[in-house]
Amino acid sequence: MAVHVAKSAGFCFGVKQAVEMVEQQLQGGVKIATLGPIIHNPIMVDRLAQQGVLVIDDVAQTPAGYTVVIRSHGVAPSVYRQLEEKNIPYIDATCPFVKKIHRLVEEHSGQDSLVLLAGDPAHPEIRGIVGYCKGDCLVFQSEQELREKLHSFPDRGAKTVILAAQTTFSVKEWTKCVEFAKNGCTNLRIFDTICIATMLRQKEAEELAKASDIMIVVGGQNSSNSTKLADICRAVCKTVFVQNADQLSLEDFARIRIVGITAGASTPAFIIKEVQKVMSDVINTNQTDELSFEEMLEQSFKTIYSKEKVTAVVTNVSPNEIAVDIGTKHAGYVPFNEFTEDPNAKLEDLVKVGDEIELMVMRVNDVEGTAMLSKKRLDAIAGFEKIVEAEESGAVLDGVVVDVVKGGVFAVTNGVRVFIPASQATASRNQQLETLLKQPVQFTILEVNRQRRRAVGSIRAVLKEQRKVLEDKFWEEVEVGKHYKGTVKSLTSYGAFVDLGGVDGMAHISDLSWSRIKHPSEVVSVGDLLEVYVRDIDRENKKVSLGYKKTEDNPWEVLKRDHQVGDSIKVKVVSLTSFGAFAQLIPGVDGLIHISQIANERINKPSDVLSVGQEVDVKITDIDFDKKRISLSIRALLATEPEATADNEAPAVYEAAPPEAAE
Repeated sequence: MAVHVAKSAGFCFGVKQAVEMVEQQLQGGVKIATLGPIIHNPIMVDRLAQQGVLVIDDVAQTPAGYTVVIRSHGVAPSVYRQLEEKNIPYIDATCPFVKKIHRLVEEHSGQDSLVLLAGDPAHPEIRGIVGYCKGDCLVFQSEQELREKLHSFPDRGAKTVILAAQTTFSVKEWTKCVEFAKNGCTNLRIFDTICIATMLRQKEAEELAKASDIMIVVGGQNSSNSTKLADICRAVCKTVFVQNADQLSLEDFARIRIVGITAGASTPAFIIKEVQKVMSDVINTNQTDELSFEEMLEQSFKTIYSKEKVTAVVTNVSPNEIAVDIGTKHAGYVPFNEFTEDPNAKLEDLVKVGDEIELMVMRVNDVEGTAMLSKKRLDAIAGFEKIVEAEESGAVLDGVVVDVVKGGVFAVTNGVRVFIPASQATASRNQQLETLLKQPVQFTILEVNRQRRRAVGSIRAVLKEQRKVLEDKFWEEVEVGKHYKGTVKSLTSYGAFVDLGGVDGMAHISDLSWSRIKHPSEVVSVGDLLEVYVRDIDRENKKVSLGYKKTEDNPWEVLKRDHQVGDSIKVKVVSLTSFGAFAQLIPGVDGLIHISQIANERINKPSDVLSVGQEVDVKITDIDFDKKRISLSIRALLATEPEATADNEAPAVYEAAPPEAAE
């Protein structure tokens, strides 16, 4: 008896991501409640329940102190609103392929459209998608049901028809539905939203069933994609549908030569291995327990080839390499730099004697009886598959920039170098690429070349999306008077633009300082972190006016605090006019020394006695804070004060004109 397992059996990308998110949170001590079973597999759900994971059916059931995980099937927008209104922390584990359907339906549905959705109306994925529809929506499970529902729907000819499908819908049934819709709808838009992994799994299952005498389909009985796999296999050969190895009956495999095994997207690897082990035990009971001498001799001469994947057992660990047993006559070894990219790592901390590790054969020397192997190269292959998945799903990857070259940078993620062009590397074209070197970054995959195993990514796309989220949040919360911390992004002759996190605001030059300045660079520089406040909001044009100067720094407030009428202080002459001199008391505040208050004797003009820049002692004779006027007197401090002539007499208070107005 031969047993063959489908390559794509088991967890798909979305389910794997959801389960890993839950496990990571549990390891961090977070209390988790999943909105519905995290996956449609009771064994996996029970295992997580033993670790404290609760399953709730409604947001209102969330216990205090718990974080809700939205499973890979996704939910309707109303669920997000409930979580936010109740201030319940949540983690969104919605599959990227399902998210894509949400966006399509939300963007293209409306009062003038009809959404046709292929899938199970009771399935949580379909319920979530329907929640994004803004107009009419019909859910159907077969071509026949589509015919019936379209026939009874009025005015369908006047609407744009949107056709999409549940990610796990039957590929064959979908093909029939598409052909009918093309003939039955005049204004039709088709979105092929069946998950690529689902298509591949169904195709492999059918091909394996054709080559097998019996098929074992492993999966939860309430799993949509597992049920469809069983249906596909039953149409070809004898099929048993089980949740675990305990449900297998050995009687089903009597006189069977070839057994095929596949599994649904919600089936953990350990269950598949248990089923495979049971079938291996069945095979072993029908074979001789001991190998013949000829078989053992043949095994001892077993060879390996470059690029072959092998499972090795660690026999020794040294600082520079790892010795492994690969089941052949060769002495296998893994050099340090073929095991890890971290130059500071210690091999003894990463692996122990007796560990089993997957490796790739790099070089075989039959003369010396050695084989050099690599974990890093094998990881890179697996990592490239993640790159391909990310390109298909639009997932965001984490990496580190390792090299800056002409035209862009290289970032490493999952052991794979991804090229990011200069135009996609930064949010601003003015930012130097060198600032990214050795920095952690997030990016999406724009393009993949499978043959050359190369990928092109974009940091800017992630930054743009993050900025959009911040921008939406800013406009929801902003109000006049609110304070923000922001970074000076650029300077102009009339003000400074400040990045508030998603939105740029402008602080006018007059709002940067209480003193008169000619350019913003006298106060701030690009890159400075400022605390600013909102002076005005133009929501229609999405503009924000900012203030930087603080009330407590207002020179008139400083004057009120530190000086009063009758004080004698030293001032600096800043300008001269025909009727007197303006002098600076403190930066930003000037007072007038009237011509009659400059000297005891009569003078023809202030410049006969004073000059710009000269420092003199004066007495404050009057302050009008409302009109911002100050009168000063040199004469009041002079030892003798002859009676002034009528020509030199003047009012007691004068307006402090700006320095540039004086001649």
